[in-house]
This record gives sequence, C-alpha cells and structure tokens, in this order.
Amino acid sequence: MIPYGSHDIQQSDIDAVIDVLKNEFLTQGSQVPAFEQALCDYTGAHFAVAANSGTSALHIACLAAGVGPGDWVWTSVNSFAASANCALYCGALIDFVDIDAQTRNMSISALKEKLAKAEDTGTLPKAVVVVHFAGSSCDMKAISAITEPYGIALIEDAAHALGGEDHQGNKVGRCTYSDMTILSFHPVKAITSAEGGAVTTNCEGLKQKLKLFASHGITRDSKVLNTVDLAKGWFYAQIELGYNYRLSDLHAVLGKSQLERLDTYVSARFEKAQYYHQRLSSLPVKLPMLDVKSAWHLYVVELTEHNRQTVFNVLRENGVGVNVHYIPIHLHPYYQKLGFKKGQFPIAERYYNNALSLPLYPTLCQSDQDYVIAQLEKELT
Repeated sequence: MIPYGSHDIQQSDIDAVIDVLKNEFLTQGSQVPAFEQALCDYTGAHFAVAANSGTSALHIACLAAGVGPGDWVWTSVNSFAASANCALYCGALIDFVDIDAQTRNMSISALKEKLAKAEDTGTLPKAVVVVHFAGSSCDMKAISAITEPYGIALIEDAAHALGGEDHQGNKVGRCTYSDMTILSFHPVKAITSAEGGAVTTNCEGLKQKLKLFASHGITRDSKVLNTVDLAKGWFYAQIELGYNYRLSDLHAVLGKSQLERLDTYVSARFEKAQYYHQRLSSLPVKLPMLDVKSAWHLYVVELTEHNRQTVFNVLRENGVGVNVHYIPIHLHPYYQKLGFKKGQFPIAERYYNNALSLPLYPTLCQSDQDYVIAQLEKELT
C-alpha cells in the first residue's frame, strides 16, 4: 500500500538519538532548549516552547491567551478536531467559520460577517484559531486587520505548514500577524519528532505562561517567585494548574536533526505537487491551488463527476492509500451533541463530500506517483 503520508528517518537522525540515549539526560536535559532555539532560528520567532504533541501545544496556547469558562473561541470547520477541542479543554465555548472554496482555508469574508454579528450579540471570541490547511498559509495580514479592533487573540494552527511562508513571504511560525503559532511533529508532518509539538511567539510574557502550562504550572524562576526559599537550591513552587506536556530530549533531538532537512523536504513535496498538477489537469477533478509558498502537507483533489466512496474503495483495493481530509468538525457526533447541525457550513460540507487526498511525501518515488495517477485515470476516464 502506498500511504498518503510517510516519515523519512536517516542515519543522522538515528545517530543523534543514540547519542542522547548513551550520553545525556533522556528528559529535561539540553536537547529541548536546543530544539526550541533551532525552531526560533528557522522561523524567526523570538521564542519557542516545545510540547509533547500539537494538541498539547494548542491547549497551552489557549490557556496562555487567557481562554477560560464562558469565553468563545472560533476556528475553521475544515480541520482535525484538535483545533476545536483545545477550546473545550479550557471550559470555553466553540464556534466555527466556513471556508473559502478555492483556498479551503478560513473564509475572510465569512469571518468578517460573523464578527460583525457577534459584536451585536455580545458573543465576540476571546481567540481565533486560524488553520493553515494542507500547508498553505491563510492571509494572516488580512485576518489580523479584521480581528485587531476587537482585541481578539490570534493563534495560528500551523500543524500542516512548517516550512511554508505567508502571503508576505514571512516564514510560517514567525508570528508576524499573530500572538502564537502552534506546530506539530507527528510522523506525517513536515518533520517528525515521533510525537511532539511546539508554540512559537514573540511575546516573553506568553512564553513564560506557555512554559508554566506545559510543566505542571511549576517554576523555579526567581523573577516570578521572589522568595528567600530559592536560596535553598531545591525549592520550586506551583503557581498555575499546569499539565505534564513536556517533550523528552529523545523526541527533541530527533526533531532538531530533522529540522536541518526541512527545506529539502518542502521542495520535494512541491515538486511532486507540480507533477500531479501536470498529469491530472485533464481529469474531471478540481485541483488544489498551486501555492508556491505552501509546505504541501497534503495534495487534495475534489471529484466533480464521480462518486467519492466508489473511487476511494477502488484505489484502496489497488494499493493506493488515499484518505479524506477532513470531516468538518461540526459533523462529528460529539459536536452534534453540542448543537451543531448539518448544513451550517455549506462550503466546507460541499468540499468534504468530494475531497480525496492523494499520497504525498518527500520520499514518494516517481514510479509510485505514476501508479497513483494511472489508477486515478483508470477510474475517472
């Protein structure tokens, strides 16, 4: 089976992990700070705080933004459920914004209209989680201009987009137009630490909050504690209700090793996306926008004349691991129990009904890509 996504582990990654296993602390050692600094060096952000998953990163970002019971958080309805779950973990209320049919990212016009209505009803969001779907950045400059007058915290969910750039040419993760950006290092993402995530920010106050929430709410920082007990050497204190979201040094050193190849990986993904574009242009499918600044986490086509379930089944039976990204979050049974209904976000629902993710990853060989294309041509022509 040709998978829709796959990681790439090289000898340098293995050597880095073995070195930590033999010679360093497995957790709370030097490798997590080194990985955080490497993320800052790459993205241009002032600070990075590592976490044990992208979901944990989303949670602590919401907490650092002050999200709590009674607050509203909005996100794109076309995403993995974690983009919304993070608000519920904080006791907040969640709502969604429909997508743009071309970019498949959050619709700026829908966001603007929804904010105007929310202002009238006193239900403005405390934070908006902006999802960069499939690796293409939303227009963060435009979104920031819309949300800034309302004092809304902006959190970029860039789980798909590390290695990409925004519309102005800034590296995703630099937080040029946002308060925080979350990253994911799951094995199918741009780089992997096996499991892991991070939050980048340019605000030192947010960095301190993120570190607290990721590590039990405990600190030894003299600037925070201001107590003579610190002279004892062993003293620490819990000042927030935090979580055990720390990343281990083993995960961090793998992520740091992989980060050195990130640009190569993104270039390879783009080349394969271009090849799909050339070969699939005559088929009855809607192709994604060929965004040269995207990190190309996914390559999603939309079927225009054929039944998606039938095509999905045939390709899977013939060894092509196609997938579907994503079931709109409001259609999940859990969210239906919260009161969301089919038909509320029609553009995302229409996209979902026809979407099919084709295999795309840096080490996908051309012969396998040709096989994927041939199977798709066979079924659609």
